[in-house]
Amino acid sequence: MAPSRRPWYRILYVQVIIAVLIGVTVGFFWPDAGKSLKPLGDGFVKLVKMMIGPIIFCTVVHGIASVGDIKKLGRVGVKALFYFEVVSTLALIIGLVVVNVLKPGVGISFHADAAAVSASAGLSEKAHALSTTDFILNIIPNTFLGAFVTGDLLQVLLVSLLVALAVAVMGERGRPVLHVIESAGQVFFGVMQLVVKVAPLGAFGAMAYTVGAHGIGSLKNLLGLMLGFYLTAGLFVVFVLGGIARWCGFSIFRFLAYIKDELLLVLGTSSSETALPGLIEKMQRLGCSKSTVGLVVPTGYSFNLDGTNIYMAMAAVFLAQATNTPLDLPHQISLLLIAMITSKGASGVTGAGFITLAATLQAVPSIPIESLALLVGIDRFMSECRAVTNFIGNGVATVAISRWEKEVTPEQLRAAL
Repeated sequence: MAPSRRPWYRILYVQVIIAVLIGVTVGFFWPDAGKSLKPLGDGFVKLVKMMIGPIIFCTVVHGIASVGDIKKLGRVGVKALFYFEVVSTLALIIGLVVVNVLKPGVGISFHADAAAVSASAGLSEKAHALSTTDFILNIIPNTFLGAFVTGDLLQVLLVSLLVALAVAVMGERGRPVLHVIESAGQVFFGVMQLVVKVAPLGAFGAMAYTVGAHGIGSLKNLLGLMLGFYLTAGLFVVFVLGGIARWCGFSIFRFLAYIKDELLLVLGTSSSETALPGLIEKMQRLGCSKSTVGLVVPTGYSFNLDGTNIYMAMAAVFLAQATNTPLDLPHQISLLLIAMITSKGASGVTGAGFITLAATLQAVPSIPIESLALLVGIDRFMSECRAVTNFIGNGVATVAISRWEKEVTPEQLRAAL
């Protein structure tokens, strides 16, 4: 018996589309009313900010501590982490290059309210005033919980890293702690799922304000960012992942056809986690060993997020352009380094890319985090592309590591595909 389908009006994706269209209409015909709806978008951003610290802590600790399996699989784990870092960093660099060439955020001139500007300026001045020694010392929180109270993400990441290493060193004795952290992470993501339900309201307010305050022309910039992101992700899949596939002895297009059912599932839910069981089964069917698949696929969900990395690089620079925040090469390199860390806290859960973008902006105080309101209305559409690109990247990574380990031959891959 086929499962009953949800009514179309209860699907979040449809709700966000309707909310965006209504928001554009209100902002265009009643600009003053549209500008007054700004608190709806701001409120949604604050709800997301509220969950950043706990979610990043749980996902980073669980992701790193779980890699204790590397000791058992040794060589495979090291190769996997090396592959993840190289390809993920390449994705960030490509995103930075494309957004600097296209400049989709130039011309928006987004301005936060006076209090937000003052707070952002104060943080920026404080960051510039710190010496290198002060900056390093400032990463260390005064207390363990202090990192979560202040909302300083670099402090949260430091605490997460130390806890993860401690749990990993404990070995089997650390398993109960890991289970508790995993359960806590599920609770926090459960809260995020509740927060995501009000995304249509946030999208409505954000789009009404954007059009009301900046005119219908501002949508051109958002559309430019979306198209630029989709184009960049597509080129990344075809040329970068396609090049890796060719090196492994198979065609990226045949591979995409092989996992088409899982891709449709990811596309429908905007989450690559929903298709995780199917990916594991199909990778084993290709000839990849169970041990390699068991390590590479789950680890890749925390460490190999190509789509999320492209999105974070492009969206962060877009917001800098939209807020007239100057970002020279050294600043963009520091942004890249921070994104390399914060992206490790993302997962296949819907909206995680938006969370990690917020986390990255918190670590780069020169870009006002209030500007995130610009992206609330289109984030759902970009989430589709993030999830699909992440999913394809993890599939290709699994095959690449298996080929590196000589578990499967090009002939076997071509025959299976």
